Amino acid sequence: MNQVKLKRILENFFIEDLGEGDQTTDLIFPQGKQGKLVFLAKEAGIFCGKDIIQTGFLILNSGMDVNIVASDGDQVVPGQQLALVTGEITDLLKGERVILNLIQRMSGIATLTSKAVARLNNDQIRICDTRKTTPGLRMIEKYAVRCGGGYNHRFGLYDGVMIKDNHISFAGSIKRAVQFVRSQTGHMVKIEVETESKEQVIEAVEAGADIIMFDNCPPDQIAQLIKLVPDSIITEASGGIDMENLALFRETGVDYISLGFLTHSYHALDISAEVLLDK
Repeated sequence: MNQVKLKRILENFFIEDLGEGDQTTDLIFPQGKQGKLVFLAKEAGIFCGKDIIQTGFLILNSGMDVNIVASDGDQVVPGQQLALVTGEITDLLKGERVILNLIQRMSGIATLTSKAVARLNNDQIRICDTRKTTPGLRMIEKYAVRCGGGYNHRFGLYDGVMIKDNHISFAGSIKRAVQFVRSQTGHMVKIEVETESKEQVIEAVEAGADIIMFDNCPPDQIAQLIKLVPDSIITEASGGIDMENLALFRETGVDYISLGFLTHSYHALDISAEVLLDK
């Protein structure tokens, strides 16, 4: 992850939560009193978020001792220690909730992605995400997809051309839309076209698309449409694919399957932050 962006994101989240300060913590504990906080997995899954813990607590107090035990992408089990943080109690308590919120969600996405990869069970097809992410958390959520064994689609409207149904309708045709793009971009920019029928696939191929998406097409239809696509063109399946029917797309022959549910319908992994008392 981009550390500059991560620091800015975390600072904004702390500002939102702390405001002028933590009334409860500041009234109970004196400045300087030390403590230890241990992060524990409470259910099995894929851990993701070590940079959140490391960077987050150091933002609050650069003197914190942050010991990360688990690595991003590790399979964890209930009771497993993920990190141990030592520092001023006031700073430990102020950072606990924001950091937990993020690593629980990231670990949930990584876990769901890992399950999707296992369900598909085809090394020739890459599972990837979409732009259906939480506003403000795209970098973090897409990183979690990678930790779960998936791949990233474009990060935004700025880093890839994807001609969708509404673009086609406004432009008048796939051919015209592709021509508009080709006339104004360089050779480093790839063009993806969303298709829903045999006619659109043929038009996209003839227009010179670099990537063809089969949108909301059942697997048997994709298996037929893909025969119309030269090997030089990358193929992708998307739309209407969930964990229940994902395995049906295993033999379609596509290069990628993009899944919006990875970042909008995940279950946050249960992780706790508990006080560790010296014996």
